[in-house]
Amino acid sequence: MMTMMMMMMMMMMVMMMIMMIMVMMMIMVMMMMMMIMMMMIMVMMMMMTN
Repeated sequence: MMTMMMMMMMMMMVMMMIMMIMVMMMIMVMMMMMMIMMMMIMVMMMMMTN
C-alpha cells in the first residue's frame, strides 16, 4: 500500500514537472513571437517615415 502511494506521488511530481516545463516553453515561444512582431512593426514604421 505504501509503495503504491509513493509511486503515485512520484508520478504526480513528474507529471507536474513536465507540465511546468511545457508551460515555460510556451511562454518563451510567445515572448519570442511578441518580440518579432514588435520588431516588424518598428521596421514598418521606419519604412513609412522614410
